Amino acid sequence: MTAHITTDRLALRPWEDSDVDFVYDLYSRWVVQRFIGAEPAVMASRSEAVDRVERFMALDHPVHGIWAVTGKEDGLPVGTLLLKPIPASGEEPLEPSSDVEIGWHFHPDHWGKGFASEAAAAVLEHAFASGLAQVVAVTNPANAASQSVCRRIGMEHQGRTKKYYNAECELFVIGAP
Repeated sequence: MTAHITTDRLALRPWEDSDVDFVYDLYSRWVVQRFIGAEPAVMASRSEAVDRVERFMALDHPVHGIWAVTGKEDGLPVGTLLLKPIPASGEEPLEPSSDVEIGWHFHPDHWGKGFASEAAAAVLEHAFASGLAQVVAVTNPANAASQSVCRRIGMEHQGRTKKYYNAECELFVIGAP
């Protein structure tokens, strides 16, 4: 089961059916989607959001998860945080590699508040406390904001790679303390 994680300002919890409208709002924005995937595209319909929330909820694992990040005080969603096997490049459909990735997508209304760094640091703590030896992150080469988050949470830049997602990405790695 996806763990509940809290920080000073945030609560990370499993996704719920009631989060569909937030997911649609988040992933239908080009400013959010522009760096996601080899061929970025915005979510075009609410039914896609329903499918996405169902996929988020289907990841039922004691360590891995795709969390709804919410404000600790008001419980309102602000973004997504994930910790899951990263798909290796290759033929479609992509198969998960043995590497575990951390990633985040936050609503633009909540950018610049340190939420991504705070949530990601808490998930890394959870990952390493659960026995993971290493976590990777990949970003679009133009996504300077996510690269800054990687550095703030202690990840080391390894250069560019085409190892994952059939895309050229900047690779960051962190090992267990």
